[in-house]
Amino acid sequence: MKDLKDYIRTIPDFPERGILFRDITTVLQSKEGLRLAIDKLQELVQDVDFDLIVGPESRGFIFGVPIAYNMNKAFVPVRKPGKLPCDTISMDYELEYGKTTIEIHKDAIKPGQKVVIIDDLIATGGTIEAITKLVEMLGGTVVKIIFLIELKSLNGRKKLAKYDVDSVVQYD
Repeated sequence: MKDLKDYIRTIPDFPERGILFRDITTVLQSKEGLRLAIDKLQELVQDVDFDLIVGPESRGFIFGVPIAYNMNKAFVPVRKPGKLPCDTISMDYELEYGKTTIEIHKDAIKPGQKVVIIDDLIATGGTIEAITKLVEMLGGTVVKIIFLIELKSLNGRKKLAKYDVDSVVQYD
């Protein structure tokens, strides 16, 4: 059986010169790669007591929904502004290449619910840090955060130091 890293394509100088972009489309395009990615991520939360999964668009959806389905849990999407139809709360945050905002429905998480956050990649940690703040504003408790890929040299875990963070594949 192939290792998950064998399915991840590296593209040099994207989106800027000097960046090595870790492309997951090659994982998704392979039925074996996709199954392996979902299985490996699910193993990281198999023994975690939680109520629901939260994932940012769009790749958090790709990996979070099948795990929510497999584990009989709910899934809560976090989206860009203006994409959710009901009342939302929002959070501004810094990206590697600028600033942005994310939103979540105000009624998506009930006080006391235990939340797992799933995304494809952790770089600087800004997106997930913003999501943890939204979850906590709604009264939820983040019990685990998992990623398919971790770019260790960007130190994203520092922003998430108070949480239980895990990843399937790490790059230095």
